[in-house]
Amino acid sequence: MIESVFFEDYSPGVVRETLGRTITEADIVIHAGQTGDFYPHHMDAEWCRTQPFGQRIAHGTLIFSVAVGMTAGNVNPEAFSYGYDRLRFIRPVFIGDTIHVTVTIKEKRDSSKSPDYGLVVELCQVVNQRGETVLACEHLLMVKRRERKAE
Repeated sequence: MIESVFFEDYSPGVVRETLGRTITEADIVIHAGQTGDFYPHHMDAEWCRTQPFGQRIAHGTLIFSVAVGMTAGNVNPEAFSYGYDRLRFIRPVFIGDTIHVTVTIKEKRDSSKSPDYGLVVELCQVVNQRGETVLACEHLLMVKRRERKAE
């Protein structure tokens, strides 16, 4: 069921969490093929054994993409993604790590683009099975107001 959630319905501090997803070697290989990023940190197991992490690491852009998909379970016809800010790859993700995403409504404010919309900022934190944050970013949502804001 598609539920309409308007700007006025969002409350700072509200948190939602996704289920987990285990990152596989296939994820890394497919992402490399799609992006052309065959950097040895992702693809060369033997070379990685000689490096500080000791094993291959997932592409940061792969983890970001997977996390975005994990948070997209609810379709809100009154909102659209305006973009992402403050994206940081904090720790490596290895083959076999399981990640989940915690999304917290950080703030809401007026939009300079249209009085019919407000801007909702979601803090997205990707966490591994050890409870370590591996990626963080802010997702910006343009959300329709129930009623147009008086100017």
